[in-house]
Amino acid sequence: MSISMEWAMSLLLNNPQSINKIKAEIDANVPEDRLLDEQDLPKLKYLPNVITETLRLYPPVPFLIPHQASENCTVGGYDISKGTMLLVNLWAMHRDPRLWEKPTEFIPERHELKKEEEYMLPFGAGRRKCPGGGIANRVLELTLGTLIQAFEWERVSEEMVDMTEGTGFSIPKVKALEAICKPRDNTIKHSLVLS
Repeated sequence: MSISMEWAMSLLLNNPQSINKIKAEIDANVPEDRLLDEQDLPKLKYLPNVITETLRLYPPVPFLIPHQASENCTVGGYDISKGTMLLVNLWAMHRDPRLWEKPTEFIPERHELKKEEEYMLPFGAGRRKCPGGGIANRVLELTLGTLIQAFEWERVSEEMVDMTEGTGFSIPKVKALEAICKPRDNTIKHSLVLS
């Protein structure tokens, strides 16, 4: 989840209008005397779209867990023999221009209508879907939302945050995110005390 959080914050720093939308949404739905809580999440509509769009562009794993064909079949015009190992390339599917308009751009609003949800598979699908996907989304929403509620964020320079992708089981950033954060004036500072 830390990699997903780093991607989300990187995308937001390159798209400050999205940070402002999240701030406004949280400020309108969460009392000023406390930090964002799980009970607030159903009231927030834009923040989950930011998480979904982040996971579309940078899925937790670029390939789903391999599956073995249980019988001979045809998929997309290709004959698949029983026993063949199959991989779903989520990274490519989530950036496929046949499925997504402007597929390489960060557009959280695309998820408002949920019309492409059948193509959004960051945690897999069906019987083998990751059982922790729902929890991961909630933790990402709470963490990112709280960071934006509590702090003003900006890039360390005028240059855009480097979005070069590394390789591995998950897709890390090649260059670690560096950002400047300052407590927001309207945040109850005693709420930020860490145990």
